[in-house]
Amino acid sequence: MSQDSQHGKWCISSSEDEGENLPPSGTTAKSNTTFIQSPSPPKTEAVSVKAEVKPEQSDSSISSLLIGSEARKSAALNQVNPVKFETSPSLAGKRKQEVPEGSGWALSDSDDDEDNKQKATNNIPKKDPPSPKAKKQKVANERPPSPHGRVYYIDEPEDFFESSFPCLNDKYGFYLNKVTGLDKKYNNGALHIKDILSPLFGTLKESVQFNYCFDVAWMVKQYPKEFRDCPVLIVHGDKREAKARLVRDAQPYPHVKLCQAKLDIAFGTHHTKMMLLWYEEGFRVIILTSNLIRADWYQKTQGMWMSPLFPRLPEGSSDTGESPTFFKRDLLEYLGSYRAPELEDWMQRIREHDLSETRVYLIGSTPGRYVGPDMERWGHLRLRKLLYDHTGSFPDEEQWSVVGQFSSIGSMGIDKTKWLAAEFQRTLTTLAKSPRRPDPPVYLLYPSVEDVRTSLEGYPAGGSLPYSIQTAQKQLWLHSYFHRWKADTTGRTHAMPHIKTFMRVSPDFTELAWYCITSANLSKAAWGALEKNNTQIMIRSYELGVLFLPSAYNMKTFPVQKNPFPVSSPSVGFPVPFDLPPTSYTSKDQPWIWNIPYSQAPDTHGNVWVPS
Repeated sequence: MSQDSQHGKWCISSSEDEGENLPPSGTTAKSNTTFIQSPSPPKTEAVSVKAEVKPEQSDSSISSLLIGSEARKSAALNQVNPVKFETSPSLAGKRKQEVPEGSGWALSDSDDDEDNKQKATNNIPKKDPPSPKAKKQKVANERPPSPHGRVYYIDEPEDFFESSFPCLNDKYGFYLNKVTGLDKKYNNGALHIKDILSPLFGTLKESVQFNYCFDVAWMVKQYPKEFRDCPVLIVHGDKREAKARLVRDAQPYPHVKLCQAKLDIAFGTHHTKMMLLWYEEGFRVIILTSNLIRADWYQKTQGMWMSPLFPRLPEGSSDTGESPTFFKRDLLEYLGSYRAPELEDWMQRIREHDLSETRVYLIGSTPGRYVGPDMERWGHLRLRKLLYDHTGSFPDEEQWSVVGQFSSIGSMGIDKTKWLAAEFQRTLTTLAKSPRRPDPPVYLLYPSVEDVRTSLEGYPAGGSLPYSIQTAQKQLWLHSYFHRWKADTTGRTHAMPHIKTFMRVSPDFTELAWYCITSANLSKAAWGALEKNNTQIMIRSYELGVLFLPSAYNMKTFPVQKNPFPVSSPSVGFPVPFDLPPTSYTSKDQPWIWNIPYSQAPDTHGNVWVPS
């Protein structure tokens, strides 16, 4: 079976569903399959992609190319040594001829190719890419080269970072990250990591960084000079070679210590992204979607929940400092699931602080198999329990749409009954204690090839969208749910999403029944899957998010804020990061798949995508 798009034709095998057969961590998709190969780049028409180390690249820059998934590594290599788009009319034909027989991939020979190229080029935001032949002269005060290549180094404007306490809509504590290359107003009310760690929010004493990807040298530089030697604990899930690299990268920084999260179930990851910040003035929690690497903080759409500053409880006080949402209890339970001595002091500090102002619910996933009451402690059954207990019903609830938005997709099975509809959709459609089981519209937002091609980063943005051809070809039914990434309301249409959000929205898309921001993508590994005739749930990975419920704010629903930026004063509207209603894929659109080439239209940097 094959599907066409303006970017070519990709062919799908008729292999049967293989369940949740995830490739082992640290291996490539190609090494785990025999039915798909990426074509080699042409010898005469395109520049070869090679991990060539340039003299001016620092050891830190080289090391950063090895961080993260195979998709991210491929993006980094494509940025260091990009493959330029060639306008030769023979390119498509030559590419097709060089594709191995039975590879499952071929470019189309459509008569519309040239028209599509012209149309695609016209759709790109206007930018003058540097000539590949022109050698740039060094300037004495020039910043050092980016690990992602000189062309992709986007300098921040002088006023990019906050010099005084920013104007924030702090009713909900939900913020987007700043993005370079946008109109200034779209960063007014957004935050960068340097803002978060700055003295504007407190006098830092110690911190913990929970995350999936770390560039230790870059992370340390994000702390202001006055806090740069304060103790930092890194909680990670790396093993073997990745762990050795992380240990090596942390050695130059004696104030940085490591804590390895236990991953007892195969193919699980430590995907949680959280900061614990201990100040002289109190304590703060930040739950976010960004990895601690430079590429995640400049030209992607990311989000975070920032807690209020929690004061220390008076010594000898009988007050527990608990919130109406039991956030303190749940955070301690989540930290306890690591069974890590390194976190015990932090758990005690949390006990000593007043978290009563918290209005969000914590939703975590921790690896394990859970039965009985423990099934509702983690994953999507935890979300289901909260929605059951704390939401209200609506007379037309079957028309209240479910919207899910994510940056990665796991194996869903041969049809929607295997997990999506049977489990996850039932969770997302839960409202109050209603016995009804409505089947409302479901919108899943995942960037198309065109979204990635015309993005600020160009094709390398797809390195953070690791949906593989091996997974996609087994679940074509899922693609009928897909909708484009459009975010004109926040100015972030061309900043590809790494944020993950789920929500229930009214028929006219002006109200929310609830909203969730999380590290969890659309996968069974992240949210959990029922086993043993629904008497047990199995979760592979660590994940963490927060749930916003109107009842915690004495509201019936959250009104959707129409124009979140610029922020001028607190608003009762909730700042949804993308446009509503969602935009459907057209017949020409295809979901972005990272490990197949795209060479028929250039991206915003004049390059094509040839995965390494």
